[in-house]
Amino acid sequence: MKAAELFVKCLENEGVTHVFGIPGEENIDVMDALLDSPIQFVTTRHEQGAAFMADVYGRLTGKAGVCLATLGPGATNLVTGVADANMDRAPLVAIAGQAATTRLHKESHQHLDLVRMFDPITKYSTQIQVAEVIPEIVRKAFKVAEAEKPGASFIDFPENIAGAETEGAPLKVQQAALPEPAQEKIDKAAELISNAKWPIIMAGNGIVRTRADDALVRFAEALEIPVATTFMAKGSLPASHDMSLGTVGLQANDYVSCGFDRADVIVTIGYDMVEYGPHLWHETKDRTIIHIDTTPAEVDQHYQLAVGIVGDIGETLDRLAPKIQREAGQSITNLRDTIRAQLTDHADDDAFPMKPQRIISDLRKVLAPEDIVISDVGAHKMWMARLYGAERPNTCIISNGFASMAIGLPGAIAAKIAHPDRVALTVCGDAGFMMNSQEIETALRIGTPVIVLIWRDDEYGLITWHQMKHFGRPSHVEFGNPDFVKYAESFGAKGYRVGAADELVLTLKQAIEDDTVVVIDCPVDYSENMKLTEQLGKLVCPI
Repeated sequence: MKAAELFVKCLENEGVTHVFGIPGEENIDVMDALLDSPIQFVTTRHEQGAAFMADVYGRLTGKAGVCLATLGPGATNLVTGVADANMDRAPLVAIAGQAATTRLHKESHQHLDLVRMFDPITKYSTQIQVAEVIPEIVRKAFKVAEAEKPGASFIDFPENIAGAETEGAPLKVQQAALPEPAQEKIDKAAELISNAKWPIIMAGNGIVRTRADDALVRFAEALEIPVATTFMAKGSLPASHDMSLGTVGLQANDYVSCGFDRADVIVTIGYDMVEYGPHLWHETKDRTIIHIDTTPAEVDQHYQLAVGIVGDIGETLDRLAPKIQREAGQSITNLRDTIRAQLTDHADDDAFPMKPQRIISDLRKVLAPEDIVISDVGAHKMWMARLYGAERPNTCIISNGFASMAIGLPGAIAAKIAHPDRVALTVCGDAGFMMNSQEIETALRIGTPVIVLIWRDDEYGLITWHQMKHFGRPSHVEFGNPDFVKYAESFGAKGYRVGAADELVLTLKQAIEDDTVVVIDCPVDYSENMKLTEQLGKLVCPI
């Protein structure tokens, strides 16, 4: 068989059901082999869209999403999405065609050293130089991408190797089990938590990845320890739970920060430092930190551990809880109630353009607990992270490692493919939406209904927010927009414009009923950004 055929058989062996990408001259052998495969190839309108789809698919399923491009500019267009997956701990395998090996030693049309280019943004980057090693390379790429902490792998596939005749078979799929936590570490952590007067838990993305959310709920309930989740761990403890303190990670002193300021013992569980640096929540460097994760802690002067437990997170929590003997902790009622009051502030405000708080409240009213929201990156992301109450893991997807704009629409398409029985909606700024809006056509062509809720402010709102905080004036942030309703309709999608605050709920319900690609233009009042900054600047802790 051709090497490309063996390659596709190896993808099938890994359980790949979808490949996102764009065909090109140098990957035509792989494209032809896919015609005889049960794998569905999703032709996208930009390679970045393909990479983001693979990124979110991997994050939602735990199985590596796969994206494919040709050489040169096709491969460079993958970079942002691949980097996002790598820093957001989403398993992804990126594949790019390459020039024939007979011309790699010299200046050559569209040739770049892709292995070196992808090396800094992946866990594993390699080139297939002989067809016989394809089974080993594919198996290693998936094994490395899916192993804790997950990330991206890259395979460079020269065109003459892809077309060569070869023999071989896929290798057995196997993944190393997470190690058992060390007993002496558990005993030490139990002693520290038992003696704590005000312990607090920071729940991170690792809990979601390792499906340890039920163990976290049991742990927090049994010991009555309050929990704050990072942006990427939303839903690992239901927002409505009595032990929930909401989300931590805003680059400012927020009410949840009061819990960390008061804490004597901070238990980080599945915490990814890339999301929320320790200097932001442990400036004093004097608290007792217990690290529970699948991998050892990063070195940081603000993150010096009293004890670190490395192993399966769920097993660690279940073994640790019975060993902890502590009296009822200090009441978190005042802090929790203050935080929850933020969730309902302006929730019924009829002002128009709409306040961010009202938009999120209406969105939460309409969507079911298991429906999936993909937040693009911008000012709306801060509001979504802070106020959107997620009741299940992986129902509010926020990129907060690499945090790239334009993930929203491709991510929603991937979410609907991964979970066709749920509503998939993306919350976008007008800027982020336009960066990958061409994927509306992809969603329509493959019959994937998604909803795009655009918070329109006609500027780079998050940057305006920062500029106003630092300098008191904006700089070069304004732009124009198309008529989003007509724009959606030009693709064959549905388009709606919200004209009053009381229209959004009805519009969202109609969009779900439409069961197609729907774009909603919703003007937003971002004067609330600076009001929030002023409010938090005068924050008085309720505990």
